Amino acid sequence: MTYEELTPIQLDALREVGNIGAGNAATALSQLINRKVDMTVPFVNLVPFDKVFDSIGGEEVVVGVIVRVLGDTPGNILFIFEKDVAFYLVEILIGQKVETLTELSESVICEIGNIISSSYMNAIAKFTNLVIMPSVPAVTCDMLGAILSTTFIESGQFDEYVLDIETKFLENNSEISGHFYYVPMPGSLEKILNTLGVN
Repeated sequence: MTYEELTPIQLDALREVGNIGAGNAATALSQLINRKVDMTVPFVNLVPFDKVFDSIGGEEVVVGVIVRVLGDTPGNILFIFEKDVAFYLVEILIGQKVETLTELSESVICEIGNIISSSYMNAIAKFTNLVIMPSVPAVTCDMLGAILSTTFIESGQFDEYVLDIETKFLENNSEISGHFYYVPMPGSLEKILNTLGVN
């Protein structure tokens, strides 16, 4: 199956899976920082590979957390934080202002990624009865385009089109996370859609 072949019903099913996973992730983040966190409805979109970078300013330097998805539906989960947002979250959790990516702040961001991705995957695993597990997160600070390129290529997405399931988290009506992507490897989508009965 290529992404261009996905029907509106299949895209809606993937949006619902993303909705459940992201809802759990928002709850986990809320509990972690002890503040109310809302989320936007997941945006499931098929986009040409090069357009991904054009639409979100690939040269902006951001903090990324990459978590490999292991098990029945391998792929990558990617969090993109603007640098000041990442440091804001670290400040909430350790109680002191940070302005650079130190070993401590990197460790805190890793833990945030671990908790959010685990809750996301647990929700999808429960919903689909698939075995899905997270790897140890990796933190990087780089240009957004470079991080996205690495994530898509590692997921085996060499197609002209890519699929992203994206949501945003909001705290006090302010975005506290720029983007949350699930980038499945080829074959993973079919397994998810089969379990939902819409393949």
